[in-house]
Amino acid sequence: MGTRVRGAVSAGLRGLWVAVAGLAGSLTLFLLSVLSIVLVVVGVGALTTPWVLGLVRHWANWRRAVAAEWCGVRIPATYRPFPDDPRGGVVGRVERCRVLLTDPATWRDLRWLLVDMTAGFVTALLPAALILYPVEGYALAAGLWRVFTDGTHVGWWYGFVPVGGQGTALLAALLATALLVTGLFLAPALLRGHFLLTRYVLAPAAGELEERVRVLTETRRDAVDTSAAELRRIERDLHDGAQARLVAVGMDLGTVEALMEKDPARARALLAQARQSSAEALTELRDLVRGIHPPVLAERGLGDAVRALALRLPVEVEVAVDPVGRVEAPVESAAYFAVSEALTNAVKHAGADRIWIDLTHTGDRLRIAVTDNGRGGAVIGAGGGLSGIERRLGTFDGVLAVSSPVGGPTMVTMEIPCVLS
Repeated sequence: MGTRVRGAVSAGLRGLWVAVAGLAGSLTLFLLSVLSIVLVVVGVGALTTPWVLGLVRHWANWRRAVAAEWCGVRIPATYRPFPDDPRGGVVGRVERCRVLLTDPATWRDLRWLLVDMTAGFVTALLPAALILYPVEGYALAAGLWRVFTDGTHVGWWYGFVPVGGQGTALLAALLATALLVTGLFLAPALLRGHFLLTRYVLAPAAGELEERVRVLTETRRDAVDTSAAELRRIERDLHDGAQARLVAVGMDLGTVEALMEKDPARARALLAQARQSSAEALTELRDLVRGIHPPVLAERGLGDAVRALALRLPVEVEVAVDPVGRVEAPVESAAYFAVSEALTNAVKHAGADRIWIDLTHTGDRLRIAVTDNGRGGAVIGAGGGLSGIERRLGTFDGVLAVSSPVGGPTMVTMEIPCVLS
């Protein structure tokens, strides 16, 4: 019973938060979006629409994150990659606007904003009403009814009960009890129903399978391009670093061989220099290998690799790891470097001094949440680290959601379909 009570109260409070925040946020973003899109006709909207629609995506991704965290309702995000602005200036912004307005997911988000401020508000408020409204009934029965009536007429209505005296106030308490019992059993299901409505509106229709395939094709192409760039980086690092040092070692050893008889002191100095160069080359090779695939990741798995990553940060980090077993090596690597990028953003850009990492595996999905107490304001699509994480996860049909209000905190949630071995 205690677990049921806690679950119902939690559902009620969460529903109240989603209802209030959803009404304010969705209404504001819907009005801004409509105004900005209308102004595209006169040219101003082409400059403001990408920014406004970026906020809409951010808002929808926050709802996806809480739906998965609170009720286990997963809502896929099938956005086209948010276009960068390689050409800059007005031309680049107009192109960004064009790509966003031709994305079906954009119009699905706008439709969801309209639903969220109406039916979504009601469905989110229902669990809160069942848990919180009974408090008024008990207060009336405890004597609050006297504030609203002089005992000669009905001074207050509690639901369908007219409260005009102590007797009717007790009836109000009886109705409150019925509502509370109903809430204890139905509040979590009602909150889940709200998120199911959200998924119904936000999830792509069956006819958009072709669009989904196109998005996956783009992410695969990005992965190939990234792999090619990584191979070029490795080749460059080997050529400029370890290879150059090993060539120098060979030359030093050749000089030592020539000086062994004529100048032993000089030969010993060159041997010491060669030994130092070989040690530095070995260190560079180890660092290079660690950057390709950290040894702790290969030997001990993602959980211990993330813990080791956290230990190297200059801030306090709490790591909670739940899964038992290992996931596929490519997924482990993608998740590891995605977490690494998220941690770098938190320390370098958000100015956080405390970070929490939660790593779990439920059903057929690996879920990682990185939360920090930094300044917030992080947005997907600015061409920075979060865009890179989104592309990296997209290779495996993964989803990235970011909740980062100005002032913080920031929560970066990553989900990748996978199975444990």
